[in-house]
Amino acid sequence: MDLTAALRARGGTVTRRDLLKAGVGSWQLRTAARRDGVIVPYRGVVALAGAPPELAEAYRHGGVLTCISAAPYHGLWQLYPAKELHLVCGNGLEREGVVPHRTLSLPPVPGRPLAALADVLVHVLRCRPAEEALVMVQSAVARGDITVEFLRGRLPGNRNGKARGVLDFVGRRADSLLEPLAAMHFRRAGLAFEQHVELPGVGEVDFVVERFLIVEVDGKTHFEPRAIKKDRRRDNTSVAGGFTVLRYFYEDVVHHPESMVAEVQAAIRAHQAKLRLYK
Repeated sequence: MDLTAALRARGGTVTRRDLLKAGVGSWQLRTAARRDGVIVPYRGVVALAGAPPELAEAYRHGGVLTCISAAPYHGLWQLYPAKELHLVCGNGLEREGVVPHRTLSLPPVPGRPLAALADVLVHVLRCRPAEEALVMVQSAVARGDITVEFLRGRLPGNRNGKARGVLDFVGRRADSLLEPLAAMHFRRAGLAFEQHVELPGVGEVDFVVERFLIVEVDGKTHFEPRAIKKDRRRDNTSVAGGFTVLRYFYEDVVHHPESMVAEVQAAIRAHQAKLRLYK
C-alpha cells in the first residue's frame, strides 16, 4: 500500500506499527522522512506534513486525546480552542504540558488516538467550566449521538454532582451554542422563561421571558441583509402584539453574560413598574 494514501485514510498521523499492519512496506517507512509531504515527528510515528500536531503528541505519550482536545475530532462545539493537551495515558505518570485524565470506559476510536464520544463528554463535564462542558454536550445531544440519561448514568456519586448539574441545562435541541448558554445564564438568575416558542404572525422565537419579553440570540446568519430585514419585521410584529424584544450576539452571550442578564432583569423591572403605574 502507498504510504501517503495510508496516512490520508487514517487521519494523517499513524504509528509505524499500524502502517506495517496496513500493508505499507518497510522500505517506504525507512525512507519516510525523505518523501515529499511526509514527516516523522517522533520515533515510530509518521505523519503528513500539516497534520494536527496533537495526534503525534498523543502517540508520543502513548495516550489518546480526550476532553476539549478531542472536541474537533468528534465535531463538537467549542467556546475556545484547547490550550493544553488533554490525554488518557493509562499509567498515570505526569507529563509536561499534558492534562491527564484517568481512565477510559470504552475502547478508543479504531485506528486513532482518540477517546470514544462518551468518555470525551464525561471527562469534559468533570474537568472544564460549566459553560465549556455544556456546549460540547449540547452539540452531541442535539444531533442525536448521545443522551443526557446515558451520561448521567456514568456520573454517579457525590463527587460527580457538579458534572450532573451541567446536564440539567442541556436541551433537547439547539440551533447554536448560544441558546444553551443563554438558557443556563437565565436559569441561574432565576428567570422564568420558555424556549423555542411559536408566536402567531412572528414564528418561532428563541426565548419568551416572564411571558412578555422576547429574547433572541443571533448567530452569524442573522447579519445577512435578507436576514436583517426579516428580523426587523419580526420584531415589529412582536412589538405590535404586545411584546418587548431584546437581541443579543455572540460576544454578549459568551463574553458578557452578566451584562446580558442585568439588561433582561432591568427590562422586567421596567415592565412591572409600568403595570403598577397603570393599575
